[in-house]
Amino acid sequence: MTLRGWLRRKRVSAKDRIQSFPARPLSNSLSENIAELQNIFTLTPDLVIRTFESSFVEGTAAIVYLTGLVDKNSINNNILRPLLKQQARGDAKILDRISVGEVTVAYDFATVEKEIFEGSCIMLVEGRNEAFVLETHGWPQRAIEEPQLEAALKGAHQGFVETAIQNIALIRRYLPNRELKIKEFLVGDRGATRVSVLYLRDVVHPEVLQEMEDRIKLIRIDTILNSGELAELIEDNPFSPFPQFMVTERPDSAASHILQGKIVVMVDRSPSVLVGPATFSAFFQSVDDYSTRWLVATFIRMLRGMAFLIATFLPAVYIALISFNYEVIPLDLILSVGESRERVPFPPLLEAMIMELTLEMLREAGVRLPAPIGQTVGIVGGIVIGQAVVQAGVVSNIMVIVVAFTAISSFIIPNSDMGAAVRLLRFLMMGLAALFGIVGIIVGLMGLIGHLIQLESLGVPYGSPLAPVRFSDWKDFFVRLPLWSMKDRPVSSRVIQSKRQGDNRPRGDGK
Repeated sequence: MTLRGWLRRKRVSAKDRIQSFPARPLSNSLSENIAELQNIFTLTPDLVIRTFESSFVEGTAAIVYLTGLVDKNSINNNILRPLLKQQARGDAKILDRISVGEVTVAYDFATVEKEIFEGSCIMLVEGRNEAFVLETHGWPQRAIEEPQLEAALKGAHQGFVETAIQNIALIRRYLPNRELKIKEFLVGDRGATRVSVLYLRDVVHPEVLQEMEDRIKLIRIDTILNSGELAELIEDNPFSPFPQFMVTERPDSAASHILQGKIVVMVDRSPSVLVGPATFSAFFQSVDDYSTRWLVATFIRMLRGMAFLIATFLPAVYIALISFNYEVIPLDLILSVGESRERVPFPPLLEAMIMELTLEMLREAGVRLPAPIGQTVGIVGGIVIGQAVVQAGVVSNIMVIVVAFTAISSFIIPNSDMGAAVRLLRFLMMGLAALFGIVGIIVGLMGLIGHLIQLESLGVPYGSPLAPVRFSDWKDFFVRLPLWSMKDRPVSSRVIQSKRQGDNRPRGDGK
């Protein structure tokens, strides 16, 4: 076989690799239908098939379900009890006695199989080539709790859960409006995952919405397990370190973005949702910014911007000053630095790499271990290792201070995805500083700015409102002006209805 032929065989889509089953119609015979279902659900011990006789049906009926995905109380009280305990009167029909929320009809085994896996109860009746699909969803669910990564001081203490229906209900609590529209897609050839797109029809731009829908429709994959996988499949530039979709677990944050004209994408079985289009400045904003006074919120946002610069460039500046540009350091300070480094045998780059990698390992260990142990590892490990390496002469006191400031600055960034991007960029800037000094840092900064300018999210400039410059959006940029001054929605979202509020400026003295 030639190389070209081998490559052609390898270029098989996921959809072609997955075995497909024809949509075989249901039979009039109840025994044949049950036999076919048993053939489909082989080695499925949680499959329940119960046959029974009722005066509401002519002959025998059967219900089929997966025991872990249904509400057994609903099946017993709303389906079996009414059909078994009561006698038919006149022309009473079987559906008149069933008191579940939704009842649909299926005519083929493919639909029946899909509904069983989604937690529905299937009723088959002798002599009918159709199946009643009864809504009895009851899979395991957890209680609504506050998200651990997005805790708010004054905001709501509710977070999304792993069930899309409940997540949509949480959004509707904040936006009980007819213009809130929801489009659903099934993504995945082996395990279909329900993906819901939420938006305000009279606000969102049709082109942005269409771009989002087209990207979701083009996905060919076995299944999607969480929203992070979906974000990676639909983002504009997969090689960029910056996140191009915001990920949030807070319903109030998602509702706020919807009101700004953005799109929220929910993935069933995932407690986090995607928000797009995203801009660089949006990752430095939090829900608490709008529940505190605007002067305080502005100060905190400026603090986050400064923390971003420190977390990205401080180790690189230290390396550049010690290795190349030590003449710009004041004499008293350079004497102190020299005294601190006199026992250190490593160059500044290796010294910084040792401490930064140690910090990253401590951070990862604190995340993966149980909470009590993780806190102990972070605190004890940081103190013990920091003191031990200084006493051993592996690193200098100044380097420990630099790493501490860098770690604290990275913790201030409210979005974890942006914080991870900063951690990667830090090592790049350290390498440039070790090679070219301050010049390398400036080149890295210029390249970073150029990358942010050309980056897009769903066709919307990532650097907006700074590049391109949109002064009207600067009211909610790295500063936060009073809410009554932000009368229009952000231009960066490409909304078709820009007006958000009227003149709400307080006049004082009850006027």
